[in-house]
Amino acid sequence: MAKKYIVTVNGVGYEVIVEETALNATVSAPAAAPAPAAAPAPAAAPADGVKVNAPLPGNILDVKVSAGASVKKGDILCILEAMKMENEIVAPQDGTIASVAATKGSSVNTGDLLFVIG
Repeated sequence: MAKKYIVTVNGVGYEVIVEETALNATVSAPAAAPAPAAAPAPAAAPADGVKVNAPLPGNILDVKVSAGASVKKGDILCILEAMKMENEIVAPQDGTIASVAATKGSSVNTGDLLFVIG
């Protein structure tokens, strides 16, 4: 019986199908599959400023700030849903939002850039 899995390598998800076989079964090499497409390059972020990255993979439910907004340490920047829980992503310091990479409804992986605070 074959089972379908999603395997993530370097932030890129690949769909694989795994078949159960007998312990002594021999397997012939499959025909060469096309190489997977390269992952898109992340958007460039300003070099100066504190980067706020996603602490875990999930979906952005809401973005509370926009570029140019003034924030204080602890202010909620966005809501990240992960494992059926809503996580508040907060400002690590006082400052001004230099850029917003998070968009409502988008999926993010661990380490993806969400905001830059200048």
